[in-house]
Amino acid sequence: MSEPLDVEDFYGLTLLTDVAVSPTGERVAFVADEFDRTEDDRRSSLFVAPADGARDPTRLSRASDASVPAWSPDGTKLGFVAARETDAELAVSRADGDDDEPSDDEERVDAGADEPKPQVWAFDLERGGDARQLTDFEEGVESFDWGPAGERLAVAARDPTEDQREYLTARREDDAPIETERLQHKYDGKGWLDEVRTYLFVVDCESREADRLDDAHGGGAHEPAIGLQPAWSPDGSTIAFLSNRTDRPDDNYVMDVYAIAPDGEDLRRVTDGDLTASRLRWHPDGDRLAFVGGDPENWYDPDRVYVAERDAPADASGETDAGRLGAPASRSGDLDRTVARYGAPGWDGDDVIVPIGDEGLTRLARFTLEGDPERTFDAQGRDRTIEGFDLRGGRAAVVLSDPAAGTDVFSAPAVDLDSAEPTRVSAVNEELVGGARTPECRRITVESDGAEIDVLAYLPPEYDPDDPDADPRPLVASIHGGPIAYDAPTFSFDYAHLTGQGYVVARTNYRGSSSYGREFSEQIRGEWGPRERDDVLAAVDELVDRGWVDDERCFATGFSYGAMTTGYLVTASDRFAAAAAEHGIYDFRSSFGTDDSHVWWENDYGLPWDNPEGYDASSSLVDAGEIDTPLLVTAGGEDWRCPPSQSEQLYVSVKKQDVPARLVVYPDEHHAIGDPDRAIHRLEELTDWFERHDPDA
Repeated sequence: MSEPLDVEDFYGLTLLTDVAVSPTGERVAFVADEFDRTEDDRRSSLFVAPADGARDPTRLSRASDASVPAWSPDGTKLGFVAARETDAELAVSRADGDDDEPSDDEERVDAGADEPKPQVWAFDLERGGDARQLTDFEEGVESFDWGPAGERLAVAARDPTEDQREYLTARREDDAPIETERLQHKYDGKGWLDEVRTYLFVVDCESREADRLDDAHGGGAHEPAIGLQPAWSPDGSTIAFLSNRTDRPDDNYVMDVYAIAPDGEDLRRVTDGDLTASRLRWHPDGDRLAFVGGDPENWYDPDRVYVAERDAPADASGETDAGRLGAPASRSGDLDRTVARYGAPGWDGDDVIVPIGDEGLTRLARFTLEGDPERTFDAQGRDRTIEGFDLRGGRAAVVLSDPAAGTDVFSAPAVDLDSAEPTRVSAVNEELVGGARTPECRRITVESDGAEIDVLAYLPPEYDPDDPDADPRPLVASIHGGPIAYDAPTFSFDYAHLTGQGYVVARTNYRGSSSYGREFSEQIRGEWGPRERDDVLAAVDELVDRGWVDDERCFATGFSYGAMTTGYLVTASDRFAAAAAEHGIYDFRSSFGTDDSHVWWENDYGLPWDNPEGYDASSSLVDAGEIDTPLLVTAGGEDWRCPPSQSEQLYVSVKKQDVPARLVVYPDEHHAIGDPDRAIHRLEELTDWFERHDPDA
């Protein structure tokens, strides 16, 4: 008989991230994150598989982590970024020059190099063997793309001046003071920001020689999140990239598309400072560039698909002037749905295909030259969601996540997406979920203040809610972050474990969530709290009324913005027997400037000295005196999205009133918890807290 997932089964979980289809559409590469119990570590390995599912995936990388796989244009090489020990070939070539004094560059590379820096590596899939190191930057590589002949790379890498290098060395070796004059002075997961610029370099793959393109550099408050994202055109004439060259780049979320020739000449600005652009993808013919663009001041406005076309035809030699891209045009038409965050746009002839958020589901849509976009890939259904996407060579690859069956890579011909059944390419979680009791997921709709609210209910295995004799179960209201995000039917170890313990897990797409259109999402702009709170409570009441949930055994938890909503719930209601607020913000005014989101707060609320009432109205700490609910509060010690001081304030405020409270801080962790032992500890803390305060315990 199958068993529920125990917390120790977490080590058997595999998470799928980047997926990349080869230029011919015959092979699919993907990155799988696995957990090392002995080393208490999360490892990312690179796999490749035939797109038709004819053979099991082959693991290519074993020695170190890998990310962002990218195929060379001829499909013979697979590049990726990894922080590995220096390539033996490169180490030997350095050693051969020991008769001479090392150059300044060599000294800089080796000095203080405690850990390998991320570099571009590539497997030669025709010749076989281990990957070869293609770059050797002292600060490492952030992103890259192949040149059209596969002989050169466009690489984004930091390039400090001598003074900046001295400062970096002192910071790393001597724990020197942090010095900055940047407005965006920190970023979660990146640390304290400095003034070192990231440039584009053109790297020769054979010699590893790198030429800096002086006019191609990044900048802005949003660069730490998305980078320069270089994209080299198939005709070789143009490298497109992202940058912010506005007057106050650290004070807005603009990311413009720029284009430059590979020799560093002819820099051109493609967009006009009114978009947060990302995910650049050239048409195979090189005559068009597709990308995703959002409103830099209003994240509730759905992201759209844009296409910029060459405004000059190729000359007789077949060459086109570098960067000559016309003004981009939106292809989103009247589609009031946001482009999802998974994958770059894919070209199928003249059509662009991307995932969109559509009523609590990530699905594919086709954006044509004329008319509104059309939803496609009906074989996906509404019971599973997309969590990864790529399309090349007429083949689409998707990462499909199913609440009961787990997450895997599938593929389908782009031309037949409307009717084709997808081919399964991987089975990475087959052993984990094959013998486990996994939940059924049901989608229900509730009414809250006249609005229809979508709720995903994960049900315990072997529980039949349609059986009138079935006993009601305890509930965990699990609240998504964002808030400009949405819950979709996905496999989650947390939900599988909780339902295995007998809980119903309710995930509410409250007002403010994306995927339901701009009006639904924008209702909470500048007024976070009351609508989300009411929608979650309406979902709980509906499940109680249906007899699925025990009225006395309701619990709530949320991470990030979900934690903030948990704060709104416990200050306004005694509905829950216990709650857990994980990594949230509870006092907006004291958070301003101590987190990395000052641009967002100003866009939504204005500045705190201009709108103190608005900041306080969305701060649950103002009403902390109303909390009677036993509260678990957690934080990351290095979380700069939701600083740990916020959690401390909430914890002390509750504890002062002699309400049961517990504080858990994870040292060295950022906003998300990556350490597997701590991920398990977090889940144990949640379940222990709910069990401790369960009236039926």
